[in-house]
Amino acid sequence: MLIELRAKNCFSFSDEIRFSTKADMRNKKFSSNVHTENNFNILKTVGIYGPNNAGKTCLVKCIRSAKNILLNQKPRIMPNIFQESTICQLGITFLEEGREFSYDFWYDDKKEEYPYEKFAEITKDQYGNEKETVWLLKDIINGNCQYGDEDLLKMMPLISQSNLLFYLVDSSKFQQLAEMKRIVTKFASRIDIVNMNNIPLKRTINLMKNQNDIQRKVVEFIKNSDLYMDDFEYADIDKIRVKMDSDEEKPEEKALDIPEQIMDQIRLVSVYRGVAVPSVLFDSTGTKKIAALASYIIEGIEQGRILVVDELDSSIHFKLTRAIVAMFNNELNTNAQMIFTVHDINLMDCKKMFRKEQIWFVHKDDTGIYVYSLAEFTAQQGVRDTTDIMEKYRKGVLGALPDPELIRSLLSLKGNRKEVPVDGE
Repeated sequence: MLIELRAKNCFSFSDEIRFSTKADMRNKKFSSNVHTENNFNILKTVGIYGPNNAGKTCLVKCIRSAKNILLNQKPRIMPNIFQESTICQLGITFLEEGREFSYDFWYDDKKEEYPYEKFAEITKDQYGNEKETVWLLKDIINGNCQYGDEDLLKMMPLISQSNLLFYLVDSSKFQQLAEMKRIVTKFASRIDIVNMNNIPLKRTINLMKNQNDIQRKVVEFIKNSDLYMDDFEYADIDKIRVKMDSDEEKPEEKALDIPEQIMDQIRLVSVYRGVAVPSVLFDSTGTKKIAALASYIIEGIEQGRILVVDELDSSIHFKLTRAIVAMFNNELNTNAQMIFTVHDINLMDCKKMFRKEQIWFVHKDDTGIYVYSLAEFTAQQGVRDTTDIMEKYRKGVLGALPDPELIRSLLSLKGNRKEVPVDGE
């Protein structure tokens, strides 16, 4: 599970930001929303709010870049355009195999090098006191390196900086480095990142081709999301009813001209009153997105994966988004996690759904971008577990709220701005 993300000079984030999924167990409310293991308490879900173009998607991009770097893929990261420095700083803290680790690494976008990396294990005693044990430190900028093996320690300054250290040397010859690589790649490979405005059907299609328990659960999830659907299946093409105009029909010998990917999508069908129709042609945008997302949700919960969703509420009814979040918060979910950006304030519910630390905000103003949790607001500031958080947010008390002034734009276009007072002017 992801415990913390740190970023500096990455995308829109100029100053350092910290995004955390740590649970404050001094408050026992909604304890089922927390994964507890070896004195570590981690939130199963976190929702991130903020206006358009504030930085929510950049937070998702930082997670994606960290995943890519840890799996030896193209970083897909860039420094803040207003900074002279070309070095992007990323850090993650995560839980893997019941142990907490932190990994910080810097990427020089101009030189395409990694001049700094630090990997450590964090342990807790029975009183919650933390202790950090550094496994690896490679700081080429300041000439400071640490590792338990003298042979590797001597090699560090001489090795290319074009990748993380365990991808540059034969890690099998260095026991702790090999263990570090195994832990890091195992964690990163369990991260799924989905953009709801461009979510592929491929994963669901591949699952639907096999008759197994996960496939059946995916079908039930999709059916339960649509009140009118009888079934959802991957069907033989001759069982699908598709009505086309005569001038659009193609002769049978041309059928093989259709790309396999498109044929796969057509064979993914929804059944209404016994009639099978291609979901991609017949269903609403919301139903198609649910069908595509279903495989990520079911596999995520079944296999203990980390699902990061950008714009979870895009084209999806608010009751469905609440139900999806509730699935991850449920006590039956033992080790899966979902982090999502969202605009729908119906989810901003600390009375029935969320702990305060599960709601995060991204606020942007002339001085910078701020990432902070609802838990940072105190009872003295009027924010309690019983507070109507939605109303507080609407009033702008919590920040991270757009002020588009669309009425001003409309009046300006109409040419009568002086005639109508706005906001008491």
